[in-house]
Amino acid sequence: MTSGRNYGGVAPEQRRADRRERLLLAGLELFTSRGYQRTKIAQLCAEAGVSTRNFYEEFKSKEQVLLTLHDRINAMALERVRAALDELTEAEVVTRISTLLDVFVASVTSDPRLPRLNYVEAVGVSAELERQHQDWVTRWADFIEAEARNLAAHGVAPERDYRLTAIALVGAITGLLREWQAHDPPYPVAEIAAEIRAHMLAALTRPVTSRGAEPSGTPTVRAPHPDER
Repeated sequence: MTSGRNYGGVAPEQRRADRRERLLLAGLELFTSRGYQRTKIAQLCAEAGVSTRNFYEEFKSKEQVLLTLHDRINAMALERVRAALDELTEAEVVTRISTLLDVFVASVTSDPRLPRLNYVEAVGVSAELERQHQDWVTRWADFIEAEARNLAAHGVAPERDYRLTAIALVGAITGLLREWQAHDPPYPVAEIAAEIRAHMLAALTRPVTSRGAEPSGTPTVRAPHPDER
């Protein structure tokens, strides 16, 4: 059902969608320039050119704007990566990993505000934001773990449990992207992508060692004999 009248040939639903999008764009701009904590709802409304009443028709709070942006940025990157990999079903498995990373990095570095919002401004805001962040960590780790199993199935990586490795890689990638957006001048995107690729391939293809065994080249620490103390 629709309600209200058209103005200038624009339906009420479209006007509302346009207002919502302007508020989200205003949030992206102000949260990453002024900072989330310093931004007021009145400033969001002024930036978006909407009234406070219009704001509360779309969002229950400033935090909901941040939640929506955080979710949207992650969803956009994941959608682009999946779309790229769907076209590489016959590609060599290492090529799939390289493509996955290149598309992901290109998505989140296309606008420096995106990693700023996701990895700086959205950190530690609230329990709800942390739950959403953890949900995305899980989804990205699931994705990396599936690609690791694909590497193992093709003999490129060993057969093992990749869960902790996948979670660790999500953290490493997040840290590199946080550093990229904070560094002045920014590191070249190609260098960030190459570093992430090197970390991921090294982590996924490292040889399996027996539980409790010392990795090759690691010195064994021996407790001193009482006479040596």
